[in-house]
Amino acid sequence: MITGHGGDIFAAAMQIGCRPADIVDMSSNINPLGPMKELLDHLRDHLDSITRLPDVDASEIVEMFAARHRLQPGNILAGNGSTQFIYSLPQALAPKKVLILGPTYADYADACGRHGVKIEYCLAKEENGFQPDLELLDRSAGHVDTVFICNPDNPTGVLIPGKKITDICRRHPQTRFVVDESYLPFVPNSSKHSLVNNLSDNTVVLQSLSKIFRIPGLRVGFLAAAKPLVDQFRPWMLPWNVNGPAQAAAVFLMQHRREVEQFVDRSAAHVRKEREKLIDILKSGTEAALYPSETVFFLVRLPPGKTASQIKAALLQHRLLIRDCTNFRGLSERYIRVSIKTAEFNQLLAEKLIDVLNR
Repeated sequence: MITGHGGDIFAAAMQIGCRPADIVDMSSNINPLGPMKELLDHLRDHLDSITRLPDVDASEIVEMFAARHRLQPGNILAGNGSTQFIYSLPQALAPKKVLILGPTYADYADACGRHGVKIEYCLAKEENGFQPDLELLDRSAGHVDTVFICNPDNPTGVLIPGKKITDICRRHPQTRFVVDESYLPFVPNSSKHSLVNNLSDNTVVLQSLSKIFRIPGLRVGFLAAAKPLVDQFRPWMLPWNVNGPAQAAAVFLMQHRREVEQFVDRSAAHVRKEREKLIDILKSGTEAALYPSETVFFLVRLPPGKTASQIKAALLQHRLLIRDCTNFRGLSERYIRVSIKTAEFNQLLAEKLIDVLNR
């Protein structure tokens, strides 16, 4: 398993001698407005779910997710977060050579690397604002058996219009495309970009409830694909892989569609407003380069002479935790990622980051 994920508030708290709850975690990409109060109330009412085994294959939430997207249950799997599917994919699909569109989430390479899969990269360039080279991706896709795309991308926040991905998928029917949409709900009108609503036979789509609903501790995500691809994953799914409270949460979220859609819309609007405000403040107060983003975080290139580890350590003294992006392939020790929180914490981050960058 790789080290250096965001959200490690326990190690950060030990480092400076405080409680984890005292850390303002701007390294983890989760909804600053969540969880929904109604969801928490629902979970309290269903605490007795821990006294019995959950549905062995989470069939209820699979059927509900399928119905919501006008798919068949055979097109869907529920898992212990989208991470379970990422790490079971090399066994399920047995790829020989994969292409990863990056810089991006390191677990795709980690999962493939531990099974000896050959990995190639299609890396977006800094001088192009980390916009992916879709022409290069299109030319390269026919030379591998599997392509990984995170959309919007982590850590750059770049969104590829869903139709452009679909067009590439259909031009390469012999290549499988794994599209991770974990951060897509933070994009306004996200459904028009989701490949779940327009599945190709060679596409595997991953979705997570962790980020937008701020329930990462429950671990629940979904895989959507054509039935032959889903059937390849089934032998690698463990029984009871989605726990009782996680299934109860998913049931609530899919039963209360109106309230959930309002919450998601409100969250996307908050993230957009606060992200642009924070970026504007940092642009005016520092020499850092700030890259446009369509989701709940944005990428920062630090000024010359500043390193991510130095800035992370300095901010941690103020109990602010940001993401050091040094271990993202295609980036360097000069990059950090900042996740949007409430207006109060965003303002605090702006003040402290400007201070440490201008020393």
